[in-house]
Amino acid sequence: MFGSRKETAVDPALEQVGTIIGPGAVIDGPLTTKDSTRIDGVIKGNVTISGALIVGQEGRITGTVSAMNAYIAGEVNGNISAPQGKVEISDTGKVIGDVACKGIIIDENAVFQGQCDMTGIAKNSAEIAKERAASAKASEESENKDSQESKEENKEENTEENKEGSN
Repeated sequence: MFGSRKETAVDPALEQVGTIIGPGAVIDGPLTTKDSTRIDGVIKGNVTISGALIVGQEGRITGTVSAMNAYIAGEVNGNISAPQGKVEISDTGKVIGDVACKGIIIDENAVFQGQCDMTGIAKNSAEIAKERAASAKASEESENKDSQESKEENKEENTEENKEGSN
């Protein structure tokens, strides 16, 4: 709050953290929790979180991580899996490993070495572009057809008016 260190931005819904691994704590082995968890210590093992995972600036994880959402301000050496959620790597964060998620945010100055697999995207960008082009062409054709019909209606009205005017 009053220091110069930048705090990790967290969604208000995730502010209720049920498990905290404080600074100086070292866990040598796997960690599994059913609620949102904040890690400011060191974990040497796989981490499985049913809720959100927040790795503070002093937090370090060496192992595979699985969570609903992951907010990394510290360091993770291992793969991260959040297939239905998002992974956010803050400007102080460092991830060495692959990431599988639905959405990802990587701040400027963050370190990310690995591959990212965006799950939940059924179509690639080329397919989406083709659909957009087809949709635009269809709406253009529809507009042209409507315009042509409108012209024909006006022509018919003018013809009827001319007939009535000559009588």
